[in-house]
Amino acid sequence: MKIKVLGLATVACAMLAVPATAKDITVQMKNQGAAGMMVFEPSFVQANVGDKVHFVPTDSGHNAEPITGMLPDGVSEPAGAMGKEYVLTISKPGLYGIKCKPHYSMGMVALVKAGKGASPNAAVAAAVKLPPLATKRMAPMLAQAK
Repeated sequence: MKIKVLGLATVACAMLAVPATAKDITVQMKNQGAAGMMVFEPSFVQANVGDKVHFVPTDSGHNAEPITGMLPDGVSEPAGAMGKEYVLTISKPGLYGIKCKPHYSMGMVALVKAGKGASPNAAVAAAVKLPPLATKRMAPMLAQAK
């Protein structure tokens, strides 16, 4: 009887020790969406370290790439190619600002928040100068990230 109880306890502990698995999150790059023309949907994503955010070109003519100054310290991400899926692997907690280069001035931006609580780069990200329409769309995302 002791062996069975000990065996069940070992299995239970092993199950608790298994780390949470990373998620795959999809963001569509669209010409027209709920928020208007040239949008990422969703434009705000809550993620965890280890998650992968897939920016999928639902409509042609888009790319996804980091906004200069809107990545956690020490993170470096390349620009995505036009018309190709861009995969952002979340490596550190913080805010990751993303833009579509050809439609940046039209406000095509997204924000990924990695981790819980305050983001370590929140003040720096909020201080980045964006084009007017991008600023208008990014402001509520930054507020949501608090």
